[in-house]
Amino acid sequence: MHIAILTFEGYNELDSLIALGVLNRIKSDDWRVTIASPGPRVRSMNGVVIEQMSTLEEACAADAVIIGSGIATREVTEDPTTMQVLRGLDPARQLVAAQCSGALVLARLGLLNDVPACTDLITKPWVVAAGVQVLDQPFYAKDNIATAGGCLASHYLAAWIITRLQGRNAAERALHYVAPVGEKEEYIERAWRNIGPYLPAPAPALL
Repeated sequence: MHIAILTFEGYNELDSLIALGVLNRIKSDDWRVTIASPGPRVRSMNGVVIEQMSTLEEACAADAVIIGSGIATREVTEDPTTMQVLRGLDPARQLVAAQCSGALVLARLGLLNDVPACTDLITKPWVVAAGVQVLDQPFYAKDNIATAGGCLASHYLAAWIITRLQGRNAAERALHYVAPVGEKEEYIERAWRNIGPYLPAPAPALL
């Protein structure tokens, strides 16, 4: 399984790196989590430089994708070269998630038609202007598309992806590892309150 976190110039460290850390709690030879960027390096909104682990083209072929957010997301959506590559994203064959202003990318790609979204308060007017209903909640998912609003909601996206690809027990173990000591059960319960309503119903048992 390949999970790619799209990370652009001016990225928000909390959005990309918290998800990276939670997703990497899965220790399996066939589980790979990468930072996907348009070039060999990207610098965060606070000056943290990280190296590309996969390309945008590789991300479009991944099993799951998180579109991270940052201070230059509108510029990303106005770059025809980047957006042409990202048109390869396809919720029919992969999980596609967006963190905060990443929802604007989904909106501009036409992937949020009739799908409400969560985003941060700064990005909300732009997503609304793109014709998308914005919800006042941290997480929402429909089928293979999920969005989260607020930097510290990024672990909800990670847990949703782990649950969809590896099951609930694997997601609980990942959340338990990163949750604050003394608050682990509360942390996990809150995560399921937000994620649980949007998970596919389990398949009925065969008779």
